[in-house]
Amino acid sequence: MAMTVHLDVVSAETSIFSGLVEAIQITGSEGELGIHPGHAPLLTTLLPGMVRLVKQFGDEENIYINGGVLEIQPGTVTVLADTAIRAEDLDEQAALDAKKRAEEHIANPTADFEYAEAAIELAEAIAQLRLIRKLRK
Repeated sequence: MAMTVHLDVVSAETSIFSGLVEAIQITGSEGELGIHPGHAPLLTTLLPGMVRLVKQFGDEENIYINGGVLEIQPGTVTVLADTAIRAEDLDEQAALDAKKRAEEHIANPTADFEYAEAAIELAEAIAQLRLIRKLRK
């Protein structure tokens, strides 16, 4: 039997996942992280992107997060996400619309333009589209 660690993925709205996993792949502020049982304790911020879970017995699940915090403790991993959505629940058209809107804001700034907000919206939309396209393959 493979070694496991308990994972909780929680957003401001709800708990998305709670259970045993064999591995986790996630994007931290310093790059990609591969987490397995026995990983050293860690606290880091997360970037928009995919959380890939290999659940107990090898089943995989993908979750989109738009950022948050990752905490790794012995036997427990916690993802506190601003927003978390199961990959199969992502709306491709909404992501395409958000991407287009953000690109238009960046290309044609107005008096009340906030570059940082538009850049965040663009990064989130691109991350969602990447996950949607990856699932199609």
